[in-house]
Amino acid sequence: MTYIKHYESPLGALELIATDTHLTHVLFREAEKKPSRQLQETFENSPIIEECIRQFDAYFKGELKDFDLPLLPEGTEFQKLVWESLKSIPYGKTISYLQLSHIIGNEKAIRAVGVANGNNPLTIILPCHRVIGSDKSLVGYGGDLWRKEWLLRHEGSLPKEEQLRLF
Repeated sequence: MTYIKHYESPLGALELIATDTHLTHVLFREAEKKPSRQLQETFENSPIIEECIRQFDAYFKGELKDFDLPLLPEGTEFQKLVWESLKSIPYGKTISYLQLSHIIGNEKAIRAVGVANGNNPLTIILPCHRVIGSDKSLVGYGGDLWRKEWLLRHEGSLPKEEQLRLF
């Protein structure tokens, strides 16, 4: 069975989708780019979704840095390799797309890494927002760049807006 629940985050509504055993999607409902999917929606309680909500509440309060949920993202083997590699990026840190391509062992796959990163079905949990351009620019985020910036500020890898105004 597939379970769907909407969670109101500081960044807008997130759509949480799970099976009986795994979380499969966390998507920004209002993002310009949404991964396509065909699901028969069942809006019921799910222990996995309830735990996901508990962890999101703690994350947005600044009390949780690493999610611990059973995940089952759907994609190609290459995409799954890229998504799994995202877990190695520590909270509060960023890496470039080139560095991520080195992590997966194929520096020539930088564009493919970017495409896979942009198709991440488990936003925030698999921290694709922590991948930035080699020149430190905030590029490529399926949840819209303003959300990427917000997440990086929340995690401390970008200065708070108030700090920027001082300089």
